[in-house]
Amino acid sequence: MKWDALEEEPCSLARTVAVIGDRWSLLILRECFLRIRRFDDFQASLGITRHLLADRLKKLVRFGVLRKIPYQESPKRYEYILTQKGLDLYPVIMSIVHWGDTHMVDARGRPMLHEHKNCHKMFDPVMVCSECGEPLSAKAVHVHRGPGARQSSPVHAKAQERGKRVAEPG
Repeated sequence: MKWDALEEEPCSLARTVAVIGDRWSLLILRECFLRIRRFDDFQASLGITRHLLADRLKKLVRFGVLRKIPYQESPKRYEYILTQKGLDLYPVIMSIVHWGDTHMVDARGRPMLHEHKNCHKMFDPVMVCSECGEPLSAKAVHVHRGPGARQSSPVHAKAQERGKRVAEPG
């Protein structure tokens, strides 16, 4: 796998990492979901250099995660708005937040709480099966090759074979 060609890999995770797989892109997305839209506001909030911020915003726009909307003509300035493709990353961001809240929180507790607007309750994001609604865990999922997969590597084939021999929990 070549790092600079991940978007061409026949792997959904590799293609996604090509778009959001660096710390600045993830933090920019966090800010977008917190309603930050302007270059100077991103820079002030994140402490990122102008060059790095411009590069990451350009990449997120190129991949269709954000779109640029002019809000000032002279000098020309833009807001960066999440597209539907960007909004679809919300569960990914929330899963990372939940992992951090579970494993990286200090004695002060969670830095942010999330309230569901419909029921007004604080919540933890959970992943459920789209078919039956049951909560999902790694042990409860079996992966099959899809139509876009390339021929399985020997390493993947051995790992899948070992997985079949392991007794499934309960």
